[in-house]
Amino acid sequence: MTSGSSGLTHIGASGEAHMVDVSAKDDTVRIAVAEGFVKMKPETLSTIREGNAKKGDVIGTARIAGIMAAKQTSNLIPLCHPLMLSKVTVDIEEDPDLPGLRVAATVKLTGKTGVEMEALTAVSVTCLTIYDMAKAVDKTMEIGGIRVMEKSGGKSGDFRHPERG
Repeated sequence: MTSGSSGLTHIGASGEAHMVDVSAKDDTVRIAVAEGFVKMKPETLSTIREGNAKKGDVIGTARIAGIMAAKQTSNLIPLCHPLMLSKVTVDIEEDPDLPGLRVAATVKLTGKTGVEMEALTAVSVTCLTIYDMAKAVDKTMEIGGIRVMEKSGGKSGDFRHPERG
């Protein structure tokens, strides 16, 4: 499926970008898990925990934003296939050691292409929403650590980030 000599599936022999043809691939169950974090002042974390952010429920709103974002990935990232996702979960947990919030997204489907970009998009938009909803309290928040932690299904097989254990 690789085009040209670059080894990249989205680049043709002349360097032009194109969407990969996945029609010959088998449908398989594909799952991806991504994670990230929003580091903040302890007082900001308390404000979010206590539900005192002026914009409302930070955790609930951010979770919904992440789920919605996963479903819109092909509209945001050029050359991504539109996918019929069967499951998207977004978990947001306090981490007093950051201090801040850790975000994990799990995306699943049965199809011809993987869902890593959807999981990464879900985490990214969840983190951005947390920032947006709490920036009036803390403009120094830091978003980071966004990465794929595991994926399964498809021709390339399974992947588990070394830090996943």
